[in-house]
Amino acid sequence: MKKPVIQFENYSFQYHSQTAPTLQNINLTIYEGEKVLIIGPSGSGKSTLGHCLNGLVPFSYKGKVSGSVKISGEVPKDIFSLSKKVGTVLQDPDGQFIGLTVAEDIAFALENDCTPKDEMVARVADVAKLVEIETHLDASLHQLSGGQKQRVSLAGVMVDDVEILLFDEPLANLDPATGKYAIELIDRIHQDTNKTIVIIEHRLEDVLHCPVDRVIVIDDGRIISDTTPDELLASTVLEKCALREPLYVKAAKYAGCEITEEMQPAHLDTFEITSCREQLHNWFSGVSIPTGREKNEPILELRGINFGYKPGQQTIHDVSFSIGKGEMVSIVGKNGAGKSTLSKLICGFEKPSAGTIYYRGKEISDDTIKERAERIGMVMQNPNHMISKGMIFDEVALGLVIRGVPEAEMKERVLETLKICGLYPYRNWPISALSFGQKKRVTIASILVLQPEVIILDEPTAGQDFRHYTDIMEFLVELNRRGVTIVMITHDMHLMLEYTPRAIVIAGGRKIADDTAVNVLANPAIIAEANLKETSLYDLAIKVGIKEPKQFVDRFIVYDREVRQQWQ
Repeated sequence: MKKPVIQFENYSFQYHSQTAPTLQNINLTIYEGEKVLIIGPSGSGKSTLGHCLNGLVPFSYKGKVSGSVKISGEVPKDIFSLSKKVGTVLQDPDGQFIGLTVAEDIAFALENDCTPKDEMVARVADVAKLVEIETHLDASLHQLSGGQKQRVSLAGVMVDDVEILLFDEPLANLDPATGKYAIELIDRIHQDTNKTIVIIEHRLEDVLHCPVDRVIVIDDGRIISDTTPDELLASTVLEKCALREPLYVKAAKYAGCEITEEMQPAHLDTFEITSCREQLHNWFSGVSIPTGREKNEPILELRGINFGYKPGQQTIHDVSFSIGKGEMVSIVGKNGAGKSTLSKLICGFEKPSAGTIYYRGKEISDDTIKERAERIGMVMQNPNHMISKGMIFDEVALGLVIRGVPEAEMKERVLETLKICGLYPYRNWPISALSFGQKKRVTIASILVLQPEVIILDEPTAGQDFRHYTDIMEFLVELNRRGVTIVMITHDMHLMLEYTPRAIVIAGGRKIADDTAVNVLANPAIIAEANLKETSLYDLAIKVGIKEPKQFVDRFIVYDREVRQQWQ
């Protein structure tokens, strides 16, 4: 029988700054060699549960504790001793780096332990090979892609030979194909080392790409489900908690199929859907096809844009496209493809070496950043790059204060925007008390409150649970209906499908496609070149013999939107 390595008994925790416990009466045992996924809505307590595993709670984040927690049979005494048992890979790898090169960063823990140099070099080489980063040992950390940075972080905790690996939203900043590879890498390490693995993540379907022993669902500080993936997907737990089910499962449920554990729904390849074939065909025939929008005059146009951060090193190659007034468009592609660089060029943070940018038909090459900001709002991917105030209300109000908006109007606009972004309960909080996902919502609110004509959002839903994702996106849709043009840089393929009829695909600094979102994800060549990921809806349609899989995807998107708009 496997020994327990993580044991919570009647465990509760309440932060000093909170009036109610974040975790309530947690009873949980995780055994040696298990791979466990923890999911739950934002604010449910899942991140706090992770902090209990690595010692941040209660040794760094103070609060009231009752009950007990044991790691490898012992009550944790301090963070240092616990770090020898639990290795944590953060969702933002940059916040975890110490060294200047890959090898230096991996070796940091060994240096702290005064490991002899020969042994250190050998252990760094071994763990680098295990995570497939051995060819970059001399590279600067800042030159790495998002996926490579994550592998370095993983190597840095594995080099100490920890018993437990804790992943805090490992997919948050990765493009779809790299995220898929990350899940495969975690699975291979699990098989090769038999370490206990705990994953905290919003994206259930992506994690279930590889087998998971158990899924633990947390809501309102309590464990409400602890079961196998197949049993969970056959239940109504995810729906009750407003968590996103795998899209192929949701489609089957919309068609009226009864999902059972025996159907093995945890992965599309194993999903026994034969009994539901007729119901899926009937449902497909009964849902209307969305109609396309009329094209409006261009509000933003790029012609022949070239750019490089260093002389002789081109980042953007002859990119041209136009975006119509009132459009909602996705820009997609792998990490490092040049998507964020394009947004910097549009906003004036960088100047192209060749080519021209037009706004409402007028060249804006000589406009200042401030002049462009009056019409084009930009929400950056990393919220820490935007936040400059200590309090949430002050941060969201800052742009209005600078523009001299009267106090009464400013307060009304700020509070309304905070409500829409799910931040109203925290309006008087310090920003330092927020999670990464909550900080993201603050930066979105600080731009939305200014009411620009064009909003560019870099990964607007990264780190958001399904309900907050929906709240933010439906608000953007409402802005779009009023004529605001929305441009989203995203790795979320469902967001692209659901909210943007059109997708511009960037690979290697070049535009390789400009088409409907469905057509992009139905093109294997584009998917491969841009590190995208096919949608399981398309694969489900093919599996049950639907001859128009693209239309099946479109109809699901329309139906799903209508259902979820009832939340609003």
